[in-house]
Amino acid sequence: MAHPMAATSTNADRPARGAELELTVDSLAYGGAGVARLDGYVVFVHGAIPGDRVRAVVDKRKRSYAEARALEVLEPSAERIAPLAAHPGAPWQVLPYERQLEAKQSQVQEALRRIARLDSYELEPIVPASEQWRYRNKLEYSFGADREGRLTCGFHAPGRWDQIVELDDCMLASTPGNAAREQIVRWCREQRLAAYDRRTGEGLLRNLVVREGRRTGQLLVRLVTSTGQLERASLAAAAEGLHGLLWTRLDGVAESTQGGETELIAGADRLDEELAGMRFRISAEAFFQTNTEMAERLYGLAIEYAEPHGSERAYDLYCGIGTIGLLLAPRVAEVWGLELVPEAISDAIANARANEIDNAHFFAGDVRLALRELTGRAGRPDLLVVDPPRAGLSQKVVRRLIEAAPRRIVYVSCNPTTLAPNAAQLVEAGYRLRRLRPVDMFPQTPHIECVALLERR
Repeated sequence: MAHPMAATSTNADRPARGAELELTVDSLAYGGAGVARLDGYVVFVHGAIPGDRVRAVVDKRKRSYAEARALEVLEPSAERIAPLAAHPGAPWQVLPYERQLEAKQSQVQEALRRIARLDSYELEPIVPASEQWRYRNKLEYSFGADREGRLTCGFHAPGRWDQIVELDDCMLASTPGNAAREQIVRWCREQRLAAYDRRTGEGLLRNLVVREGRRTGQLLVRLVTSTGQLERASLAAAAEGLHGLLWTRLDGVAESTQGGETELIAGADRLDEELAGMRFRISAEAFFQTNTEMAERLYGLAIEYAEPHGSERAYDLYCGIGTIGLLLAPRVAEVWGLELVPEAISDAIANARANEIDNAHFFAGDVRLALRELTGRAGRPDLLVVDPPRAGLSQKVVRRLIEAAPRRIVYVSCNPTTLAPNAAQLVEAGYRLRRLRPVDMFPQTPHIECVALLERR
């Protein structure tokens, strides 16, 4: 499938994979790549911003577009600023922050116009982040080795599964979060443990997941390895000062931190966090917004858009550990939450109890299959909040929402290009997109979160 921004071209116009090109970037595409054109043929250049003239190598070639990686900035854009951190997870740090916000605002509008053909709604100004650095409460690091074979821990270099960029100070993490990472990496080096090599199947260490309760100060660390042995007593001793330390063992070649067999090594297997005056329990693998401070703004906006009057029956779909539903519960008659992950539902039920909320009910189930059953049991919702994963909602799930027939739908989206077709399907079924507002949860990156309100006509 061709990229929606790409143009048609002939074979002769298309550069070969591995070709080096000199390109001038004129705009930014959704996802953060710069857009350049080679005699009308579109090239998406990773690591370049509008106004840059770069030398780039082509990594992928399609019929109507290519993807390339900037090797050298030959002439920098007038907008380009010096990066603060050598961090592969912060590609937009070379753009002034105000310019980042402008780009995200325009990309949300462009997605709704181009994909959904919608423009008769109120697009409100993007909510800027409260902190531009050290805002993440969760980071997943990868293990690797340098040229001398020394164990490293950091992030994959752009476009490379086999190269890890080591960080002395991850500037997306807090100082305590950085210290927790270094504490466990130091133990791994003392034990002479090696990183897992996907090519040979040798080595043990895969990933290190560090979660932080920003309001509670609790640090929960999970070491992810291949199947093998570790000195449990020694590892437990290395967890001094941590709220909890877990060990996850995985089979298979693919890099993932989900699934496998997890064992508690020291402390607690979950952490606590405070959000908008409530306390939430978060299991090791449960979803929680990775920017605590901006999650308050995001969820506050969702509740504002919901316009609760106290008498509604509200559904919270993809409810996770119950954050939105529980924050909404004091403002409505009842909340019904649905989530696929049983551990998250266990957290949601515990969180309702801990916050003395008795009008919220949570169930484990696939929204696609369980929504009809929930409607039959609880009755049709007046208000429905949906916070799906990045892939958005399937057409079948949208049809289930339409069948449930809520008066208002509040859609919390982490991807405007999947929000757009979902919104178009709902509009076609008789809803009106009334309001939409982006929220910058992830400064220095191209990721965009937004909240949309759709009302039944």
